[in-house]
Amino acid sequence: MHLEDKELLGLFRESSTKEIAFTAIIKKFQEKLYWHIRKMVISHDDTNDMLQNVFIKVWRGLDNFREDSQLYTWLYRVATNECLTFLEQKKKKATISLGDDENGLSNTIKADKNFDANRLEWKLQLAIQKLPERQRLVFNLRYYDDMPYEQMSKMLETSEGALKASYHHAAKKIEQYILNG
Repeated sequence: MHLEDKELLGLFRESSTKEIAFTAIIKKFQEKLYWHIRKMVISHDDTNDMLQNVFIKVWRGLDNFREDSQLYTWLYRVATNECLTFLEQKKKKATISLGDDENGLSNTIKADKNFDANRLEWKLQLAIQKLPERQRLVFNLRYYDDMPYEQMSKMLETSEGALKASYHHAAKKIEQYILNG
């Protein structure tokens, strides 16, 4: 059963089909949201916890979704905000500097049993984790999800110019890390 967003939202707003519609929304977007969150927080367990939190927030807030944007864009915004909040709380709990937190994410990557520092894809992942949160988010959305700046702008509620600048700076930092790192 593949329903369009408008159909899903209509079913969600009916009490008799609300749970069926929500299950369909989860099935439709779960994998994309999982990988979006995973690129931000790295850990599989944290990603699963956050994905569950995202869907709880979606369940509670979907009745108020005004359909100014696509459902996918709104879901990504909810997931992104959840990631940024999680990362900020993690930093505060640990009372460590941003540099140390980035090293923590890098150490999570290095702990993977398949880690090989000489392989380019690992270097890329380590370089991405060295980026500030906002640049990492923009880079992941553009590079991995191939999200247009216009859609990103709506999701992150910022200008396309700011996003292009963030992506450019991120790409330059990654390039420097891979060449020198």
